[in-house]
Amino acid sequence: MTAHWRNGGRSALTDLLAREWDVIVIGGGITGAGILLEASRRGLKALLVEQRDFAWGTSSRSSKLVHGGLRYLKEGQFALTRESVHERQHLLQHAAGLVEPQSFAFGDYEGRKPGKRMFLLGLAIYDRMAGQKGRHYFGLNEFGALAPNVSTVGLKGGMVYTDAKTDDARLVMRVLQEAQQLGGVAVNYMAAESLLRVDGDGVRGVRLRDGVSGAEHEVRAKLVISATGAWADGLRTQGAASGKAAAAKPRLRPLRGSHLVLPAWRLPLAQAISLMHPLDGRPVFAFPWEGVTLVGTTDVDHKDDLSREAAITRAEVDYLMAALHDQFPQLGLQERDVIASYAGVRPVIDSGKADPSKEGRDHALWLEDGLLTVTGGKLTTFRVIALDALKLAATLLPEWRDKLEPQPVFGAAATRSLPYQRHLPAGQARRLQGRYGALTRELIAAAQPGELALIAGTETIWAQLRWAARCESVQKLEDLMLRRSRLGIQLRGGGVDIIGRIRAICQPELGWSDERWDAEQAAYLALWNTHYSLPA
Repeated sequence: MTAHWRNGGRSALTDLLAREWDVIVIGGGITGAGILLEASRRGLKALLVEQRDFAWGTSSRSSKLVHGGLRYLKEGQFALTRESVHERQHLLQHAAGLVEPQSFAFGDYEGRKPGKRMFLLGLAIYDRMAGQKGRHYFGLNEFGALAPNVSTVGLKGGMVYTDAKTDDARLVMRVLQEAQQLGGVAVNYMAAESLLRVDGDGVRGVRLRDGVSGAEHEVRAKLVISATGAWADGLRTQGAASGKAAAAKPRLRPLRGSHLVLPAWRLPLAQAISLMHPLDGRPVFAFPWEGVTLVGTTDVDHKDDLSREAAITRAEVDYLMAALHDQFPQLGLQERDVIASYAGVRPVIDSGKADPSKEGRDHALWLEDGLLTVTGGKLTTFRVIALDALKLAATLLPEWRDKLEPQPVFGAAATRSLPYQRHLPAGQARRLQGRYGALTRELIAAAQPGELALIAGTETIWAQLRWAARCESVQKLEDLMLRRSRLGIQLRGGGVDIIGRIRAICQPELGWSDERWDAEQAAYLALWNTHYSLPA
């Protein structure tokens, strides 16, 4: 792993940032990570900086689905669906263990839209795009066996289809890991304070501030790419200082998607359940994920300050609970059953539609005064977005040539199978291989006695915490609990009941004093209580 991600490694950043760069990518979500990977594997000297933590924004708060976008067919977005289906299939093949198939069941209820005929037509198109074919409709008794606990009032049968799911934050970390092994550099807690300009030549660098040390750096590059998602208008509007009126006009419509997390035993699902909300007909889902059950999502305009962390609102809790009561009436689910919540802000291009859910999910690229902005799009299509960005970037890099043909997201060496590991729980070898690639053997070797066991209620092993603290640029306890691992949304109270053992494993690796750990723990638990629990 890159040295500056290890404890004390940031002391080398001054020399690192002083290099001559071809590309600086601002933004450490999946879009920025994808651009760093594609640029690095094509010989460009590329640096990524993120003002908070990697995947801090949308890319750790998504619905965790790698999907083709079945609902986009209804909006006539065939090209987006085809592209998404192709990328989903690619990730299932080349990121196995991290991107995994997930079957979805959709009840065929009397009078509920979309009806059986339209849904099956959509699935037939979906199958054709994916180059596959399967049985999709099941009668009442068969569907009841596939999807127990769903409401049977007016139920005639149901449709079943397959998409995919992932751990979104770990996908970002895996992409960054691969990029760095190819020569790229990624630094978290490094804020882009302002853009550096050359008269008549536009943006040619960034003034950075280290959020850990406070040090400032002026870093120059031939090209600056903003991949800051819902925050992209903030950098774009800096162009107003140079008299560019177009750059000053906001183009994004931040939309919030909020989710509930329940214990798997309280909402046990063999299939994901997809339904249309009884109040407004929007699609809502519940599916098994990493030892818990996720329920989502809302789709509302996010009016809050984007510099503050997003959180679910009381109205959104009520909305999602209403969907659960309607679909699973016999389970008697209550708010006290909810382990945690989380909310993310989607970077959607504003087309002025009254209904937020009607806005398109295509990505957009704008080259303005030397700054290339990349935003919008979906988690599933990050590789396509990265290649589109580099195709436009090539116009500003005349000495660089590349055909920019798609390549497997992870190289063959990084996905080579592990030998049998008798000490690992069932399925963990594949899961770890998907998350850590070529570094999986090192992670297993670093485990202390007992650390290859599962953390109860999750699919995470204790050794992953040690590895994250040692090798994954953890600067705050929240990085470890909410993004390197997902314990903060998988365990009640954000994992407070096991914080003692986490401390015993991770504090020595991080090199934190007792005072530092106590402060980090207090800050993390305060954050969890205000942004990851339920509102009063």
